[in-house]
Amino acid sequence: MLTREQAADLFDRIRRYSSADEVEAIFTGSRFALTRFANNVIHQNVEEENSIVSIRTNFAGRTARATTNQFDDGSLRRAVAASENLARVQDPDPDLLPMPDAQESLGKTGEAPVAPPSRFFEQTAAITPADRAEVVKSIVSIACKHKLTTAGIYSASDSREGIFNSRGLANWHHQTLAEVSITMLADDSSGWQKLNSPDVNNLNPVRLAETAAQKAVESADPREIAPGKYTVILEPAAVLDIVGFMFWDYSGVAILDQRSFLNDRIGTQLFGENISISDDAAHPLQAGPPFDGEGMRRQPVQLVENGVVKRVVYARATARKMKNSEYAGKVGLIEPTGHGFPLPNEMGEMPLNVVFGRVENPRSVEQMISSTERGVLVTRLWYIREVDPYEKIVTGMTRDGTFLVENGKVQCGLRNFRFNQSLISMLSNVEAMSTPVRASGEESFDMVAPAMKVKEFNFTEATKF
Repeated sequence: MLTREQAADLFDRIRRYSSADEVEAIFTGSRFALTRFANNVIHQNVEEENSIVSIRTNFAGRTARATTNQFDDGSLRRAVAASENLARVQDPDPDLLPMPDAQESLGKTGEAPVAPPSRFFEQTAAITPADRAEVVKSIVSIACKHKLTTAGIYSASDSREGIFNSRGLANWHHQTLAEVSITMLADDSSGWQKLNSPDVNNLNPVRLAETAAQKAVESADPREIAPGKYTVILEPAAVLDIVGFMFWDYSGVAILDQRSFLNDRIGTQLFGENISISDDAAHPLQAGPPFDGEGMRRQPVQLVENGVVKRVVYARATARKMKNSEYAGKVGLIEPTGHGFPLPNEMGEMPLNVVFGRVENPRSVEQMISSTERGVLVTRLWYIREVDPYEKIVTGMTRDGTFLVENGKVQCGLRNFRFNQSLISMLSNVEAMSTPVRASGEESFDMVAPAMKVKEFNFTEATKF
């Protein structure tokens, strides 16, 4: 795979081949390996390695990209020419700013934010197919012990990402990531667990498999209860997948387009006082590069503090546009925060390193259960879709471990529910939370999130499975 030094050398060649006013190159490369299993056997084992360079050129506000995964002189020349030819036929973009230089990329203070901890771990990069097979063997053994059928994946990756431009900016990120996803299946029930981490030692596949198996066994022969508003205990993966649907709205572009549920709500008490949320790329449980698609350093941003919406995130051009708009003075501090996507794009920016704040009196899931007279324990949610953008009402279903809680104990498995739930209402009705952990789901991006006990969660109908 590419090293930083090799990428820098490639960029020097790209600059020589270009006649554009400005040139930018984003390098991405990874070695990804995956073992997939189903019906208690491994049925797929793949490994791939690839590196790509995406070249953006700019002629007086006309900009475009072209990509290649071939780095010989001829291929680089063709990619540069393709980018330039596309750029020349574009209309000038009045909002396009000059590419940031190294100093500007550090942010308003000119000082680099706190650097994240290393996210490259040799033990993760060294995982072999035999290592993955041994892990799958242990998962299958647990399934067989409980007379269950298991399916899932175990993967590992070693990735690099860098951005260079003709104004002297040069950023590089090197990361590993290991991931395990396990589903345990019985005749009429299932259980699920998933987790990933840059450090494979933070995963415990045996524990995850035992938890998934326990959920499948204990939710067998599920009962059906009437839909309605219940106290729910949402495990971290369920919290992550449902709240993830609101973070596209924490964007300056979304405010300017008047499509954010935060329009006219920044600075107001929107959620419960126990809800604080930030975006922090340097958090020790987070992952990903510490810079955005333009090379700007990701700044820590307090999105919500004690239920009050404080700020949204900004790409460089969005911040300038916001300062010149009717919203100036109404949306809090306006400055580039390092959350933009590679240009050109229509999405603007988004917080991708979401961290729920420290919980004053954390409660474990077991403690939440023991304090619940009647409610529903939810392992995960899926098939989530937005119903009302401004009230942030979403619909979806439970799956892979839904349980009835009565008198402080899990009583039995339940048939799954469909829900229609306002995220504003949900985050205003949180009665208890666990200590936030790194969590993974299927409907949203990874974040540092707690389990939550929420009152009056709205289940609209029961399913037949």
